[in-house]
Amino acid sequence: MPFNFFAAISRMKYINRWALMRNSREENLSEHSMEVAMIAHALCTIGNMRFDRHLNADRAAVVGIYHDASEIITGDMPTPVKYYSEDIRDAYKKVEAVAEYKLLNKLPSDLRASYEKVFFTDDTEDDMYMRRLVKAADKLSALIKCIEEEKSGNTEFKTAKESTEKALFKMKEELPEVAVFMDEFLPPYGKTLDELS
Repeated sequence: MPFNFFAAISRMKYINRWALMRNSREENLSEHSMEVAMIAHALCTIGNMRFDRHLNADRAAVVGIYHDASEIITGDMPTPVKYYSEDIRDAYKKVEAVAEYKLLNKLPSDLRASYEKVFFTDDTEDDMYMRRLVKAADKLSALIKCIEEEKSGNTEFKTAKESTEKALFKMKEELPEVAVFMDEFLPPYGKTLDELS
């Protein structure tokens, strides 16, 4: 019997982000998820190496890959709508949870439990902290998109950049890994290939 989980996940490439904004270059959910996975892995590695944490960086990368998988069913909800009020935010979280279960039900039962561990926290302190870093990686990816758009001359992302930076500065207070990434790795984003060589 064929199962639809991976075929459904592969459709992330058809979901464009930032739909309400003029983009100099479209960004799809697959691209974004790969970047979040890479940054989440880096944040956990920074935590382990510099702050003596015991985080599973590989697991963070996998969580990053699937962090927006529910959008295959729900679509990408624009941030101003999603966070307009607590009622809307809470209702959307319920919709996302239903979508995640719907996706998980596209797996054979012997594999489902492994993927549930990716989609849902196991309530250990390390896992909850790691998921906060994945959330920070999501914000960092959004900031990188804003930087790239700004460097291409697109002023459409000015307000998004400001609000994303504000959220990240709050995160830096509780997640020192974010401060390290922003200080050491964020500045080269937006540079030309020659400048990076």
